[in-house]
Amino acid sequence: MTTAIQFPTQIGTPLAANAVKVMLLGSGELGKEVIIAFQRLGVEVIAVDRYPNAPGHQVAHRFHVIDMTNANALKALIAQERPHIVVPEIEAIATPALKELEAEGVVRVVPTANAAWLTMNREGIRRLAAEELNLSCSHYAFADDFETLKRAVEKGIDGKKPVGYPCIIKPVMSSSGKGQSKVDDASQLEAAWDYAGSAGRVNSGRVIAESLIEFEYEITLLTVRARNPKSGAIETSYCEPVGHIQVSGDYVESWQPQAMRAKALDEARKMADLVTTALGGTGLFGVEMFVKGDQVWFSEVSPRPHDTGMVTMITQWQNEFELHARAILGLPVDTSLKTSGASAVIYGGVDKVGIAFEGVADALAEPGTDVRLFGKPESFVKRRMGVALARDADVEKARAKAKRVAAKVKPVG
Repeated sequence: MTTAIQFPTQIGTPLAANAVKVMLLGSGELGKEVIIAFQRLGVEVIAVDRYPNAPGHQVAHRFHVIDMTNANALKALIAQERPHIVVPEIEAIATPALKELEAEGVVRVVPTANAAWLTMNREGIRRLAAEELNLSCSHYAFADDFETLKRAVEKGIDGKKPVGYPCIIKPVMSSSGKGQSKVDDASQLEAAWDYAGSAGRVNSGRVIAESLIEFEYEITLLTVRARNPKSGAIETSYCEPVGHIQVSGDYVESWQPQAMRAKALDEARKMADLVTTALGGTGLFGVEMFVKGDQVWFSEVSPRPHDTGMVTMITQWQNEFELHARAILGLPVDTSLKTSGASAVIYGGVDKVGIAFEGVADALAEPGTDVRLFGKPESFVKRRMGVALARDADVEKARAKAKRVAAKVKPVG
């Protein structure tokens, strides 16, 4: 079946009248790599973020600083720049405005404006996955106030069984573990409610409570929807599963491939295909799942490159950012693995504007390693400021190597 998506028929010259223009909404470390991938294909890129000198700002043709949750400001900027394609790279965006512009034919939103809307809100994507697609998920409930949350966890609401303790409390509009808490008993519940309201990307006053799943490991299945250049049909392909460890919902290390039973891998791919097909469009999706034996549970999906997928910068022939850019432009993709490898986060370690790093040469002296320093203008103790990458035929050796490299890179005030 052919698609109605309008892909560029040719790629012009950046800053010329025939340029293909792409606007990224969100220009952090992931957006920066997407920008580099687009620029290598001759695309003119406009980077947008809420603060100046974001990582993507430093490599784009032009950049802007706006409140991306302000619909009027977002519409005005799109009218000013007139991009052909808008690529949301974060959740905190006025997606209803994007839906309007997409419906009017003003711009193409990746993968679609509706996908951006559903996935920025945990309620939208969870209801799609569990209630429409019937994917296996943890037991969950939504709450707009603390009393409703308490009833949902302890007694159940809307005729559903209680979520129970222990459970996870998350703001419905957030990502990367922001505002997320594990609650072991009733004494911790109110603090979790308060934290969800203060630390999420956007305080919508609504949370999701999820039962705790006893899983063996977590994966991100990087899933690509791209056009077959011969048939014109949109086809789904998968990278090898990425294993990862999260602390308080935030990724700290990842590796590829994660060993899986054949039945579990087949089930994971089926789930990923169902949810990404329902979201539509083209591009790379990061589908997060929990796995135990042959059983797989859907967790979340991001319609864009995933932080745990940074490991692909050393493991794949085409990393997740290159896959995203190619799929958006309607170009062929190759998800094959080049080598086993791992990544480990480099934290800021200090609260300071304009930090420096020591030990980079020592870190890179270890064979089969690489480092990415993101160039974020301000550091926080637990802010992700870089990532260490390592390759090895043995995944466990690659993990150990990546952590050694990360530990040698020292942020200094």
